[in-house]
Amino acid sequence: MNALSPSRRVFGRGALAGLSVTLLARMSAAAVPANRKFVVIICRGGMDGLSVAPPVGDSDYHDLRGGLALGDDALKLDGTFALNPALTSVHALAQAGEARIAPAVATPDRARSHFEAQDVLETGAAGVYATTSGWLNRTVKAMSAAGKVEAISVGPTAPLILRGPAPAGSWSPGRSVDAEARLPTLLQDLYKDDALLGPALARGLQTETMARATGADATAGGMAGLRPAAAQGRDVARAMGLSLADFLKAPGGPQLAAVSLDGFDTHANQAGLLGQRLTNLDALVDGLHTGLGPAWKNTVVLAVTEFGRTARANGTGGTDHGTASTALILGGGLKSGGIVGDWPTLRRQALFEDRDVYPALDMRGLSKGLLIDHMGVDRRALDTLVFPDSGAVKPLLGVV
Repeated sequence: MNALSPSRRVFGRGALAGLSVTLLARMSAAAVPANRKFVVIICRGGMDGLSVAPPVGDSDYHDLRGGLALGDDALKLDGTFALNPALTSVHALAQAGEARIAPAVATPDRARSHFEAQDVLETGAAGVYATTSGWLNRTVKAMSAAGKVEAISVGPTAPLILRGPAPAGSWSPGRSVDAEARLPTLLQDLYKDDALLGPALARGLQTETMARATGADATAGGMAGLRPAAAQGRDVARAMGLSLADFLKAPGGPQLAAVSLDGFDTHANQAGLLGQRLTNLDALVDGLHTGLGPAWKNTVVLAVTEFGRTARANGTGGTDHGTASTALILGGGLKSGGIVGDWPTLRRQALFEDRDVYPALDMRGLSKGLLIDHMGVDRRALDTLVFPDSGAVKPLLGVV
């Protein structure tokens, strides 16, 4: 188990951190595996892992989650875990042995701040603002020494995870899936402790979600003939996945890709808001899977978030910033098995600071294992260049 120490937040500088990319490349004689693809989906806002993959068989789950607990509509994975009903395509892949969950994964950050946690998630460093480049960009550098490597990001701006000195392309489909999602996220954070504005914002978001899901105009009494906005978002997300698949499977197409989805900060009315976000995530995955066709067997998709959410609901039907969350690992070449990593359970004494899912798996260890097994990246390059000074974090091997 790659357990994270709750107090480990110092970014050290190991003896190998100054090695050049050229020297690191000499450590590995392996060439870039032919036709292998690696896609990272960043679910911004702090995706609630207990709603993504609810541990319905955990004896403490239903009492702890209260009104947020999922019941018979959850899509069963095994005796303990299920998937959110919105993740129908992911569940079909899981049934085929092509999707697995890591239910207690976290970065080294413990501040529960979006900005700090996203920085650590995307830079791959052990501390906040320790470097200005992203770990996927540095993966391009590490792999390029053994052969030409291309990378692409999807969206109007390149995410931090793919920024840096290594060249990377970008493509924007126009209006993104969650173009309006960040403002509600910022407002929920701003007003979550305000006794008056917090509930008012929650009610407004609930009304907006209901109106968007039905295609109705809440102020004008509804407009006939409008296609439901929820369905539009799902269609756009699937189209984005199909388009990304076209890039990836084209001759000489990119081996690495990054996609960002916004709007996973669910301080209030979580069930409705998160359901739509997960529907979009599911549609994106479905588009990738369908569009890649035979190339899916050579592709690994990792869907992650900056932190999880509190195990208990708050007073507005939502959850607050937490620690460990659930990562999704998908692809046609996954090895059979159950969950990835360990499950610390939801017993009160097992919760982190009596509020969050305990961080039982280091995100860097999960990413390292996938990059070694699937993309052939050298372990020493991962320990020093891609994830600086992370030699003590062992790669989680054998998922692919």
